[in-house]
Amino acid sequence: MKIRFGYVANATCLWEASPAKTLTFKRFTTLGKEEGLAKLLNVTKQNIESTRRILYYNTAHQIELYRLSSSLVPLATHPDIEWDFVTPFKQEWRELGDWIIQHALRVSFHPNQFTLFTSPQPHITKNAVKDMIFHYRMLEAIGIEKQSYINIHVGGAYGDKVAATARFHENLKQLPQQVKAQMTLENDDKTYTALETFQICQKEQIPLVFDYHHHMANLCEVPLTDLLYDVFSTWKHTNVVPKIHISSPKSETAFRSHADFVDIEFLKPLFKALQEIGQNVDFMIEAKMKDQAMLKLIEDIAKIRGVKRVSGGSVIWK
Repeated sequence: MKIRFGYVANATCLWEASPAKTLTFKRFTTLGKEEGLAKLLNVTKQNIESTRRILYYNTAHQIELYRLSSSLVPLATHPDIEWDFVTPFKQEWRELGDWIIQHALRVSFHPNQFTLFTSPQPHITKNAVKDMIFHYRMLEAIGIEKQSYINIHVGGAYGDKVAATARFHENLKQLPQQVKAQMTLENDDKTYTALETFQICQKEQIPLVFDYHHHMANLCEVPLTDLLYDVFSTWKHTNVVPKIHISSPKSETAFRSHADFVDIEFLKPLFKALQEIGQNVDFMIEAKMKDQAMLKLIEDIAKIRGVKRVSGGSVIWK
């Protein structure tokens, strides 16, 4: 069983490399349209450049898994701006794509929690469609729209989970098919369990990104090994290795919050289940210390008997 490791957005070991510098709408209006647009161009260019540095850093460390920042382009979906973020940076976007393709990196996006399809309010669904298309357009600009995924949560229950689930299926029809083909769903820590998310994914033929921490905070009645078999079945039509989100609780009283690093003891039931199945997986580390937490976890896992570290960012578990 091979496990590859990755992390989210910011490489904490790099100096001044945030790919999520921003510009608020209030600041944009204060600057005026011409100066505001110039500022948008400047901030976006910095974010793309930071992403390029991070990709270089990942390759140097043999890290093949990475989540791109959803904040690469400030104000991209604001209804009063909606500016062209592709044309001015055609070369820069393509340079990212060339590196990703050349080094066989697996990258993804994860829009915020407001991108959901269960709301009874039409404007929420409209905004969700707009945000998904925005992320897809970034993948298109990079040139990896057919090989990368956009991950979201199912959404809220609004007091009636059955009705909300039915709305999800209905509202999802508004999403362009090519965008839907690149989306994944993730179980959450309060509302939709991994089993409920699996049932939705199965109906829509959408891969399920299993979040182990969320599962432990929001358990379902299915044993973990059986559940993972179901989860992995949703990936079969993609020919892509299933992805699992990894983090551990900040404390017993703040169980849903992510700790700075990952407690390997917390993961032991997951390790046991994965060994029983023998499925290759990719671990996306969601701990607060990002790349540092990922590198420490790899070192911790590599110390386990039967585990061999085979690269900077992957291990083989016999």
